[in-house]
Amino acid sequence: MRNLIFAITTTIDGYCDHTKFNTDEETHEYFTQLTQDVDTFLYGRITYQLMVPYWPDMAKNPSGQPKADYEFAQAFDAINKIIVFSKSLDSSEGKKTRIVRTGLQDEILKLKQEQGKSILTTGITIPLQLEELGLIDEYHFVILPIILGEGRRLFEGINLEEKLQLKLVESTVFKSGRVALQYLKQ
Repeated sequence: MRNLIFAITTTIDGYCDHTKFNTDEETHEYFTQLTQDVDTFLYGRITYQLMVPYWPDMAKNPSGQPKADYEFAQAFDAINKIIVFSKSLDSSEGKKTRIVRTGLQDEILKLKQEQGKSILTTGITIPLQLEELGLIDEYHFVILPIILGEGRRLFEGINLEEKLQLKLVESTVFKSGRVALQYLKQ
């Protein structure tokens, strides 16, 4: 069975608004490596529209971009399949993307049974729903050494039937003071 991985960058106080902070080279390298180990992305509409066409366009036209950004763009563009859960998105960019309007749980269970590498999700809304359904197997958090004090919070409003126990399997401290934490669901 394929693993479903949730990965996100967040501040110490749990805010995930990527318009309020920048990603550095080490963070891009971390997410590039993670992206190379998956073959399917799961997004909601908002995250999808932040990622596409931005990263595929950069993969085609890297001029003037930092090396780490371009390498992430290449890894992103190499993904086989992007699944977008949205009731409002009319069309998608490119042939790799499929829009799913209903049946989040059924779709994920079907994807997990297929052959292939792991599945990666990021964002807030879809991962929150996936966690409430107990479908996330692995977590990657890059914690920024800042306190933001505003924005969307990680797992805000989550409704769990019971407390979720995670096991830390790896931690990496970046030169910038950012910390990458990898957890598995117990």
